[in-house]
Amino acid sequence: DIAMIQTVDFFTPIVDDPYMFGQIAAANSLSDVWAMGGEPAVALNIVGFPNCLDPAILGDILAGGADKVKEAGAVLVGGHSVQDDEPKYGLCVSGFVHPDRIFKNYGCRPGDVLVLTKQIGSGIVNTAIKADFASPAAIREAQMVMASLNKKGKQVVEKYHVSACTDITGFGLLGHCVEMASASEVTFELKVKDIAYLADAIDYAKMGLVPAGAYKNRRYSISQIEADNVEEHYLDLLYDPQTSGGLLISVSPGNLEEMLADFEKAGMDTTVSVIGRVSEKSDKLIRLR
Repeated sequence: DIAMIQTVDFFTPIVDDPYMFGQIAAANSLSDVWAMGGEPAVALNIVGFPNCLDPAILGDILAGGADKVKEAGAVLVGGHSVQDDEPKYGLCVSGFVHPDRIFKNYGCRPGDVLVLTKQIGSGIVNTAIKADFASPAAIREAQMVMASLNKKGKQVVEKYHVSACTDITGFGLLGHCVEMASASEVTFELKVKDIAYLADAIDYAKMGLVPAGAYKNRRYSISQIEADNVEEHYLDLLYDPQTSGGLLISVSPGNLEEMLADFEKAGMDTTVSVIGRVSEKSDKLIRLR
């Protein structure tokens, strides 16, 4: 009756504040456990750090990570560090789940609705930050969303029969939708304007502040997308690589109203949106409306 989930993730800083970087990296590392329906139990730090930087910076990074692990209900039991030319931080996480309750990233059924538990656009907002274009409101929201744990979202949806679930990360929303639709042998119909976006992310996408990863994601799967009459900036947003993105859930429409009410009761920090539905497989894996 017990299955183990083992995951590892780490990356270079995406924000200037060391403590916030630690929080975001830890939230991102922990996310895979919840995306599979489990609960994290123990975590190990993974650190690369230059000798030329103040060790206090590393202390702040580790403090941010430790606080997120504690918030997750897991225990930080050590880790490993190496000297590196560029700071890197993340976690190796072990979690547990009942074998019969594992969330898989396939199994979507025609008629299901698709629910997303976080706003998207963090890659575009981070690009705007690097270009000194981002507003304080956009920066605050992006950091809050990236540092937010998927714990509440998972604990809401585990009460229902989840056909499939994944977390949205570097492949962007469309990349993960293609993966899930392909494995499930169905087509996703997404309503572009029903998807929740970060503050000002649409404006930044219109300005061309789009990370290189979005174009790589697009080249990989655009042939599987029907996007007639969809404006270019929306495609950029849907392919935007996400850091510590939300859960994408495929669930029966009969559970939707009650599930949305439970999200409201859970006091989610992020915006939950119903982004589309699952239909029988057609010539395209994704149809954008």
